Amino acid sequence: MATGISPIETRLRTGFKYFNRSMLLLWRLGLGRWLNSWPSVGGQIMVLTTVGRTSGLLRRTPLNYAIVDGTVYCLAGFGSISDWYRNIRANPTVEIWLPDGWWAGVADEVTDDEARLPLLRQALIGSGIVAPLAGVDPHTLTDDALAAATVNYHLIRIHRTEARTGAGGPGDLAWVWPLSTLGALALLAWHARQPKCACE
Repeated sequence: MATGISPIETRLRTGFKYFNRSMLLLWRLGLGRWLNSWPSVGGQIMVLTTVGRTSGLLRRTPLNYAIVDGTVYCLAGFGSISDWYRNIRANPTVEIWLPDGWWAGVADEVTDDEARLPLLRQALIGSGIVAPLAGVDPHTLTDDALAAATVNYHLIRIHRTEARTGAGGPGDLAWVWPLSTLGALALLAWHARQPKCACE
């Protein structure tokens, strides 16, 4: 299986890295449900937490996903060079942030060709307009065309093992909202106390 990507895909990958930083911030601010409010356009978005294969640090990556029969599926569309995919290969223990909760889980790759294609199609549908913009439309491509277009994709299955709670999960920066609201109210109160200019 080829691992190289084209210059266009390289630019897309770089763009996604910057885009993903803003997605992760919105999740940390407690806006994960809002990000998933229009799945036919923006797709279904989760955050996948892996353990860095060399650093040992937690790495968080926003990804599109689909849930089929209670199991979560996502795609490494850039193939084997995706950092999160390589982290999973080294350590399949993961966490996922979904709109309805935070879960620990175990990831593995779907390699059975018969099972892979329909699940891969669902994962692509879960990307909203992203896959069609990349030239892979899961709504219109035949099975043969879809298989050919996604030959370098890796389909990852995540089995949820337990619900997580506590610090370090989605919404860990939600305290910003009441603090900023208090700051705005204090600013309005200060402004209201300032003497009015009696200019005639």
